[in-house]
Amino acid sequence: MLDNTAPQQDACAVRQALLARFESIRHDSEALAVNLTAEDQSIQSMPDTSPTKWHLAHTTWFFETFILRRFDHDYRIFDPAFAYLFNSYYEAAGPRHPRPERGLLSRPTVDVVGAYRDHVGAAVARFIEQAAEPVWQQAAPLVELGLHHEQQHQELILMDIKHVFSLNPLLPSYQAPHPQIAAPAAKQGWIDYAGGLVEIGHGGDDFAFDNETPRHKAWLDPFRLATRPVTCGEYLDFIEAGGYRQAEYWLSDGWAMVRAAGWEAPLYWQHGDGVWWIFTLSGLHRLNPAEPVCHISYFEADAYAKWAGHRLPTEVEWEFAAEGIPVAGNFADRGYFHPYADPPAISEPGAAASLCQMFGDVWEWTASPYTAYPRFRPAAGAIGEYNGKFMCSQMVLRGGAAVTPAGHLRATYRNFFPPSARWAFAGLRLAEDG
Repeated sequence: MLDNTAPQQDACAVRQALLARFESIRHDSEALAVNLTAEDQSIQSMPDTSPTKWHLAHTTWFFETFILRRFDHDYRIFDPAFAYLFNSYYEAAGPRHPRPERGLLSRPTVDVVGAYRDHVGAAVARFIEQAAEPVWQQAAPLVELGLHHEQQHQELILMDIKHVFSLNPLLPSYQAPHPQIAAPAAKQGWIDYAGGLVEIGHGGDDFAFDNETPRHKAWLDPFRLATRPVTCGEYLDFIEAGGYRQAEYWLSDGWAMVRAAGWEAPLYWQHGDGVWWIFTLSGLHRLNPAEPVCHISYFEADAYAKWAGHRLPTEVEWEFAAEGIPVAGNFADRGYFHPYADPPAISEPGAAASLCQMFGDVWEWTASPYTAYPRFRPAAGAIGEYNGKFMCSQMVLRGGAAVTPAGHLRATYRNFFPPSARWAFAGLRLAEDG
């Protein structure tokens, strides 16, 4: 007689591990709102941001819509109206409340959203533990997707509330101040890559978003990559040299944005009494020249690279250079929520240069438009709208930031934003032809 005990125990352990992650990630989202008042959580400061309570409700809607309503026939819907209020952009999931008007939703209240999260969270936990194996095999990938989706919204919660607070004349702090690192920035070096025929994209069995696949071959000419991101001090040189007043460094659409929006420095920079300040989630602090520059658009990153006599790396170059580097750095779990100044490393004389801060601190703009990889096929149904429908008029960023949840990143991870976006925690790393 065959002993099926071990496979059953393994399957149970897998479910319990996923349940623990589900509960941990859901708790992490709620912890981000602990320091916020109900009023804080209801504000939408521009069409691209969303109120905190909307993020908390939408991530809950995702589990309710794609897991419980589809697979759990005993599930009791919390409120039918929420299907309309908290759908983001899934056309196949039905009509939705207009995105620019999310800040008009004084109801449901923060307390009701909390009750919604509790209701759905308890139902998903029961489902993970009790779903029949054939049903679970279909649902498990969607539960995993929902967890990574929620982690993306954890980053958005921090991005969006920072923008909200920056428009308040009181300049409120999201959290207590952290000590700044006063050391100078590490000296920028360069690393040479021979190029050739390489492979990029996700090819393993562990989780990845569909836009990271399929793994495929790409050709690289020889190139060089800077050992660290561009710092605030270096970007300040660009400002003081008149970079925002010289059209020759800017793409046409970028120059139009500079003039129309009156850009003179990165978002959240302020100048007064001869001193530059930066608004952070810990309040206003003096500009630290050693920190990676943050909150710049693709247009600004590209203009700086041209002014500096270099260029932005392509996403193929970035991923090829990052492959094999441990995915570790200044992520959200450190609670700093701001780029670190990376102090000069202590190394032996003559030691080879190495890449620093590839992961964490700031997302790095690349020169690559966000398009599909060869042989990419979106999933069927509403889930297929997750990434594929946005593969137009956006640029790719790599590496994560100080507000990205730890454990959420991979070298193959592709973030994307419109080239004018500045509220993301985005900076740049320079590259040049080899």
